[in-house]
Amino acid sequence: MPELPDIVVYLEALDRHVVGQKIDKIRIKGVSLLRTFAPPISAAEGRTVVGTRRLGKRLVLDLGDELHLVIHLMVAGRLRWRERGKKGGKIEQAAFDFPHGTLLLTEAAKKKRASLWLVQGTDALLAEHDRGGLEPLEIDRATFGARLTETNRTLKRALTSPAIFSGIGNAYSDEILVAAGLSPVKRTAQLNEEEIDRLFSATRATLIDWTDRLRAEVGEGFPEQVTAFRADMAIHGKFGKPCGICETEVQRIRYAENEVNYCPRCQTGGRMLADRSLSRLLKDDWPKTIEELEEG
Repeated sequence: MPELPDIVVYLEALDRHVVGQKIDKIRIKGVSLLRTFAPPISAAEGRTVVGTRRLGKRLVLDLGDELHLVIHLMVAGRLRWRERGKKGGKIEQAAFDFPHGTLLLTEAAKKKRASLWLVQGTDALLAEHDRGGLEPLEIDRATFGARLTETNRTLKRALTSPAIFSGIGNAYSDEILVAAGLSPVKRTAQLNEEEIDRLFSATRATLIDWTDRLRAEVGEGFPEQVTAFRADMAIHGKFGKPCGICETEVQRIRYAENEVNYCPRCQTGGRMLADRSLSRLLKDDWPKTIEELEEG
Protein backbone atom coordinates (compact mmCIF):
# COMPACT_ATOMS: atom_id res chain seq x y z
CA MET A 1 0.00 0.00 0.00
CA PRO A 2 1.41 3.43 -0.86
CA GLU A 3 2.48 5.17 2.36
CA LEU A 4 3.81 8.61 3.25
CA PRO A 5 6.95 8.57 1.04
CA ASP A 6 5.03 7.15 -1.94
CA ILE A 7 2.10 9.56 -1.52
CA VAL A 8 4.42 12.58 -1.24
CA VAL A 9 6.16 11.63 -4.48
CA TYR A 10 2.82 10.97 -6.19
CA LEU A 11 1.62 14.44 -5.15
CA GLU A 12 4.80 16.08 -6.40
CA ALA A 13 4.27 14.37 -9.77
CA LEU A 14 0.63 15.49 -9.82
CA ASP A 15 1.76 19.03 -9.09
CA ARG A 16 3.95 18.87 -12.20
CA HIS A 17 1.38 17.20 -14.44
CA VAL A 18 -2.13 18.36 -13.50
CA VAL A 19 -2.06 21.44 -11.25
CA GLY A 20 -3.24 24.36 -13.35
CA GLN A 21 -4.87 21.97 -15.83
CA LYS A 22 -8.57 21.45 -16.55
CA ILE A 23 -10.27 18.07 -16.15
CA ASP A 24 -12.04 17.55 -19.48
CA LYS A 25 -13.63 14.19 -18.73
CA ILE A 26 -13.80 11.59 -15.95
CA ARG A 27 -14.44 7.99 -16.95
CA ILE A 28 -15.41 5.64 -14.12
CA LYS A 29 -15.01 1.96 -14.90
CA GLY A 30 -14.75 0.30 -11.48
CA VAL A 31 -18.23 -0.30 -10.10
CA SER A 32 -17.09 -0.13 -6.46
CA LEU A 33 -14.62 2.75 -6.83
CA LEU A 34 -16.87 5.81 -6.52
CA ARG A 35 -18.08 6.25 -2.94
CA THR A 36 -20.04 9.51 -3.26
CA PHE A 37 -22.99 10.57 -5.41
CA ALA A 38 -23.66 14.14 -4.27
CA PRO A 39 -22.19 16.17 -5.79
CA PRO A 40 -22.08 13.95 -8.89
CA ILE A 41 -18.65 13.11 -10.26
CA SER A 42 -19.57 15.07 -13.40
CA ALA A 43 -19.34 18.23 -11.26
CA ALA A 44 -15.56 17.85 -11.35
CA GLU A 45 -15.46 17.97 -15.14
CA GLY A 46 -14.46 21.33 -16.50
CA ARG A 47 -12.81 22.25 -13.20
CA THR A 48 -9.14 23.22 -12.95
CA VAL A 49 -6.91 21.49 -10.41
CA VAL A 50 -5.59 24.33 -8.25
CA GLY A 51 -3.58 22.29 -5.74
CA THR A 52 -2.93 18.99 -4.01
CA ARG A 53 -2.62 17.78 -0.44
CA ARG A 54 -2.18 14.58 1.54
CA LEU A 55 -4.53 13.34 4.26
CA GLY A 56 -2.86 10.26 5.70
CA LYS A 57 -2.64 7.87 2.76
CA ARG A 58 -5.27 9.75 0.78
CA LEU A 59 -4.44 12.02 -2.15
CA VAL A 60 -6.54 15.15 -2.51
CA LEU A 61 -6.96 17.23 -5.68
CA ASP A 62 -8.26 20.72 -4.90
CA LEU A 63 -10.64 21.86 -7.62
CA GLY A 64 -11.38 25.28 -6.14
CA ASP A 65 -14.53 26.55 -4.42
CA GLU A 66 -13.95 23.91 -1.70
CA LEU A 67 -14.53 21.04 -4.13
CA HIS A 68 -12.13 18.14 -3.63
CA LEU A 69 -11.37 14.86 -5.39
CA VAL A 70 -10.11 12.32 -2.84
CA ILE A 71 -8.31 9.13 -3.88
CA HIS A 72 -7.39 6.27 -1.56
CA LEU A 73 -5.33 3.68 -3.44
CA MET A 74 -5.45 1.08 -0.65
CA VAL A 75 -3.34 -2.03 -1.38
CA ALA A 76 -3.19 -2.40 -5.16
CA GLY A 77 -4.41 0.92 -6.52
CA ARG A 78 -1.91 2.92 -8.57
CA LEU A 79 -1.85 6.14 -10.57
CA ARG A 80 -0.35 6.25 -14.06
CA TRP A 81 0.20 9.14 -16.44
CA ARG A 82 -0.46 8.30 -20.09
CA GLU A 83 -1.14 10.00 -23.41
CA ARG A 84 -4.58 11.54 -23.68
CA GLY A 85 -7.40 9.02 -24.09
CA LYS A 86 -5.22 6.04 -23.21
CA LYS A 87 -7.06 3.15 -21.57
CA GLY A 88 -5.74 0.95 -18.78
CA GLY A 89 -7.16 -2.39 -19.86
CA LYS A 90 -8.73 -4.79 -17.37
CA ILE A 91 -7.13 -3.13 -14.36
CA GLU A 92 -8.42 0.36 -15.15
CA GLN A 93 -10.80 1.71 -12.50
CA ALA A 94 -11.01 5.35 -13.58
CA ALA A 95 -9.49 7.79 -16.05
CA PHE A 96 -9.16 11.58 -15.78
CA ASP A 97 -8.66 13.20 -19.16
CA PHE A 98 -6.68 16.46 -19.27
CA PRO A 99 -5.85 18.49 -22.40
CA HIS A 100 -2.29 17.09 -22.47
CA GLY A 101 -2.71 13.58 -21.07
CA THR A 102 -4.73 11.09 -19.04
CA LEU A 103 -4.36 10.16 -15.40
CA LEU A 104 -5.30 6.49 -14.99
CA LEU A 105 -6.29 4.89 -11.70
CA THR A 106 -5.62 1.15 -11.92
CA GLU A 107 -6.01 -1.69 -9.45
CA ALA A 108 -4.35 -5.04 -10.14
CA ALA A 109 -6.17 -7.16 -7.56
CA LYS A 110 -9.25 -9.36 -7.51
CA LYS A 111 -10.62 -7.62 -4.43
CA LYS A 112 -11.21 -3.99 -5.34
CA ARG A 113 -10.46 -1.72 -2.40
CA ALA A 114 -9.42 1.58 -3.98
CA SER A 115 -11.85 4.45 -3.42
CA LEU A 116 -12.75 7.78 -5.00
CA TRP A 117 -14.80 10.57 -3.45
CA LEU A 118 -15.94 14.01 -4.62
CA VAL A 119 -16.37 16.14 -1.52
CA GLN A 120 -17.89 19.60 -1.28
CA GLY A 121 -16.58 21.72 1.57
CA THR A 122 -13.31 21.72 3.48
CA ASP A 123 -15.05 20.90 6.77
CA ALA A 124 -16.69 17.87 5.16
CA LEU A 125 -13.34 16.81 3.68
CA LEU A 126 -11.59 16.88 7.04
CA ALA A 127 -14.50 15.30 8.91
CA GLU A 128 -14.65 12.33 6.56
CA HIS A 129 -11.01 11.80 5.64
CA ASP A 130 -8.74 13.19 8.37
CA ARG A 131 -8.17 10.34 10.85
CA GLY A 132 -6.52 12.64 13.37
CA GLY A 133 -3.01 11.24 13.26
CA LEU A 134 -0.09 13.62 13.78
CA GLU A 135 2.29 14.23 10.89
CA PRO A 136 5.46 12.36 11.95
CA LEU A 137 7.79 14.74 10.11
CA GLU A 138 6.13 17.89 11.45
CA ILE A 139 6.28 17.25 15.20
CA ASP A 140 9.08 17.45 17.75
CA ARG A 141 10.31 14.64 19.95
CA ALA A 142 8.20 15.68 22.95
CA THR A 143 4.98 15.67 20.91
CA PHE A 144 5.93 12.36 19.30
CA GLY A 145 6.55 10.73 22.68
CA ALA A 146 3.35 12.09 24.21
CA ARG A 147 1.17 10.86 21.35
CA LEU A 148 2.97 7.50 21.21
CA THR A 149 2.34 6.76 24.89
CA GLU A 150 -1.22 8.12 25.17
CA THR A 151 -2.49 4.54 24.86
CA ASN A 152 -0.77 1.25 25.64
CA ARG A 153 -0.44 -0.40 22.23
CA THR A 154 2.12 -2.61 20.56
CA LEU A 155 4.68 -0.51 18.73
CA LYS A 156 3.57 -1.97 15.41
CA ARG A 157 0.01 -0.86 15.99
CA ALA A 158 0.95 2.53 17.42
CA LEU A 159 3.02 3.42 14.35
CA THR A 160 0.40 2.22 11.85
CA SER A 161 -2.71 3.61 13.50
CA PRO A 162 -3.99 6.56 11.42
CA ALA A 163 -5.43 8.03 14.62
CA ILE A 164 -1.94 8.25 16.16
CA PHE A 165 0.45 9.03 13.29
CA SER A 166 -0.39 9.94 9.71
CA GLY A 167 0.77 8.03 6.66
CA ILE A 168 2.78 5.15 8.18
CA GLY A 169 1.74 1.65 7.16
CA ASN A 170 2.94 -1.92 7.28
CA ALA A 171 6.06 -1.52 5.14
CA TYR A 172 7.67 1.56 6.65
CA SER A 173 6.73 0.60 10.21
CA ASP A 174 8.78 -2.59 9.75
CA GLU A 175 11.70 -0.51 8.50
CA ILE A 176 11.37 2.05 11.29
CA LEU A 177 11.30 -0.57 14.02
CA VAL A 178 14.35 -2.45 12.79
CA ALA A 179 16.25 0.83 12.45
CA ALA A 180 15.28 1.67 16.04
CA GLY A 181 16.20 -1.81 17.26
CA LEU A 182 12.79 -2.31 18.88
CA SER A 183 10.45 -5.30 18.93
CA PRO A 184 7.18 -4.80 17.04
CA VAL A 185 5.23 -6.29 19.96
CA LYS A 186 6.77 -4.21 22.72
CA ARG A 187 4.08 -2.12 24.40
CA THR A 188 4.31 1.65 24.34
CA ALA A 189 3.91 1.74 28.14
CA GLN A 190 7.13 -0.28 28.45
CA LEU A 191 9.31 2.23 26.58
CA ASN A 192 11.95 4.23 28.38
CA GLU A 193 13.05 7.69 27.28
CA GLU A 194 16.09 6.43 25.38
CA GLU A 195 13.93 4.00 23.39
CA ILE A 196 11.48 6.79 22.52
CA ASP A 197 14.45 8.87 21.35
CA ARG A 198 15.58 6.03 19.09
CA LEU A 199 12.11 5.49 17.69
CA PHE A 200 11.60 9.19 16.99
CA SER A 201 14.96 9.44 15.21
CA ALA A 202 14.35 6.21 13.24
CA THR A 203 10.89 7.39 12.17
CA ARG A 204 12.19 10.66 10.81
CA ALA A 205 15.28 9.16 9.20
CA THR A 206 13.40 6.29 7.54
CA LEU A 207 10.60 8.42 6.09
CA ILE A 208 12.93 11.19 4.89
CA ASP A 209 15.43 8.73 3.42
CA TRP A 210 12.79 6.78 1.48
CA THR A 211 11.06 9.94 0.26
CA ASP A 212 14.39 11.17 -1.07
CA ARG A 213 15.13 7.80 -2.71
CA LEU A 214 11.76 7.64 -4.44
CA ARG A 215 11.98 11.28 -5.49
CA ALA A 216 15.36 10.65 -7.09
CA GLU A 217 14.04 7.52 -8.81
CA VAL A 218 11.09 9.40 -10.37
CA GLY A 219 12.97 12.57 -11.31
CA GLU A 220 10.72 14.86 -13.33
CA GLY A 221 8.55 11.98 -14.53
CA PHE A 222 5.66 10.12 -12.95
CA PRO A 223 5.98 7.19 -10.47
CA GLU A 224 5.79 3.85 -12.29
CA GLN A 225 7.25 1.35 -9.81
CA VAL A 226 5.21 2.00 -6.67
CA THR A 227 5.49 -1.05 -4.42
CA ALA A 228 5.69 -1.93 -0.73
CA PHE A 229 8.36 -4.55 -1.47
CA ARG A 230 11.68 -3.03 -2.44
CA ALA A 231 14.91 -4.95 -2.82
CA ASP A 232 16.89 -2.50 -0.69
CA MET A 233 14.53 -2.56 2.27
CA ALA A 234 16.11 -4.04 5.39
CA ILE A 235 13.37 -6.46 6.47
CA HIS A 236 9.94 -5.69 5.04
CA GLY A 237 8.85 -8.49 2.73
CA LYS A 238 12.11 -10.32 3.46
CA PHE A 239 10.84 -13.33 5.44
CA GLY A 240 13.46 -16.08 5.28
CA LYS A 241 16.05 -13.76 3.73
CA PRO A 242 19.00 -12.00 5.39
CA CYS A 243 18.31 -8.85 7.38
CA GLY A 244 19.75 -5.87 5.53
CA ILE A 245 21.47 -4.71 8.71
CA CYS A 246 22.98 -7.84 10.28
CA GLU A 247 22.20 -10.65 7.77
CA THR A 248 20.25 -12.71 10.34
CA GLU A 249 17.30 -14.52 8.76
CA VAL A 250 14.19 -12.33 8.88
CA GLN A 251 11.19 -13.77 10.73
CA ARG A 252 7.51 -12.92 10.66
CA ILE A 253 4.30 -12.89 12.68
CA ARG A 254 1.08 -13.42 10.76
CA TYR A 255 -2.40 -12.48 11.88
CA ALA A 256 -5.45 -12.49 9.60
CA GLU A 257 -4.54 -10.43 6.48
CA ASN A 258 -1.51 -8.82 8.08
CA GLU A 259 2.13 -9.77 8.42
CA VAL A 260 4.85 -8.29 10.66
CA ASN A 261 8.49 -8.79 9.66
CA TYR A 262 11.27 -8.52 12.25
CA CYS A 263 14.93 -9.36 12.80
CA PRO A 264 15.55 -11.44 15.94
CA ARG A 265 19.11 -10.16 16.29
CA CYS A 266 18.41 -6.47 15.74
CA GLN A 267 15.08 -6.26 17.53
CA THR A 268 14.41 -9.02 20.06
CA GLY A 269 17.77 -9.82 21.62
CA GLY A 270 18.11 -13.02 19.60
CA ARG A 271 14.72 -14.39 20.70
CA MET A 272 12.34 -15.92 18.18
CA LEU A 273 8.79 -14.66 18.65
CA ALA A 274 6.20 -17.45 18.63
CA ASP A 275 3.91 -16.79 15.69
CA ARG A 276 0.87 -18.60 17.12
CA SER A 277 0.94 -17.08 20.60
CA LEU A 278 1.68 -13.61 19.27
CA SER A 279 -1.18 -13.90 16.82
CA ARG A 280 -3.41 -14.31 19.88
CA LEU A 281 -1.75 -11.28 21.47
CA LEU A 282 -2.23 -9.21 18.34
CA LYS A 283 -5.90 -10.21 18.17
CA ASP A 284 -6.76 -7.40 20.55
CA ASP A 285 -4.35 -4.89 19.05
CA TRP A 286 -4.27 -5.56 15.32
CA PRO A 287 -7.16 -5.28 12.84
CA LYS A 288 -8.31 -8.36 10.96
CA THR A 289 -8.63 -6.59 7.62
CA ILE A 290 -6.87 -3.86 5.66
CA GLU A 291 -10.05 -1.78 5.83
CA GLU A 292 -10.10 -1.93 9.64
CA LEU A 293 -6.44 -0.94 9.73
CA GLU A 294 -7.12 2.11 7.56
CA GLU A 295 -10.12 3.19 9.59
CA GLY A 296 -8.00 3.21 12.75
